[in-house]
Amino acid sequence: MDIQNIAIAHKILIFVLKMIVKNKIEKPFGPSGTTMGLFLFVVGIGITFFSLVGGIIFIIVGGFVGFTSTITLVDSSQRRVKYATNIFGTLPIGKWVAIEDGMKLGLKKSHQGFRIYTRANSMDIHIQDIRIMLFGLDNKPILPVNTCDSIESAKSELEKLSNQLKLGII
Repeated sequence: MDIQNIAIAHKILIFVLKMIVKNKIEKPFGPSGTTMGLFLFVVGIGITFFSLVGGIIFIIVGGFVGFTSTITLVDSSQRRVKYATNIFGTLPIGKWVAIEDGMKLGLKKSHQGFRIYTRANSMDIHIQDIRIMLFGLDNKPILPVNTCDSIESAKSELEKLSNQLKLGII
């Protein structure tokens, strides 16, 4: 009897976890900051063998800068969305937004530019994507729900999300 209860609880847990979808939006420190954070994290692991306190400081700073990202959690069963900052890549900090009947989904082009300076020169990195945005009752964007590389994939993902959340499209 206990094995059956555990199996049922496991199936329910899997069902609930499938209802919440995690979409990665961006890295707040950009590509160069993320690379530097990962480098500091690895250096911190090496320094730990010589100086425990110094190594831990490098690991914490590197882990924060290298692994922090912004995500969106979409809970289609309870019709809510959470835009969160994923601290250290594991701790989502954000607020759930309840989806109301008048809200809509739409597409918005996004462009981010990053400039990296070295002693000899500078390098520009441009990231362009298309974001699926949640619009409020007043048709103003509230938060990004997902990012896509092409317009075709964005349109198909927009249709899928619109059906899941029972929202209109702008």
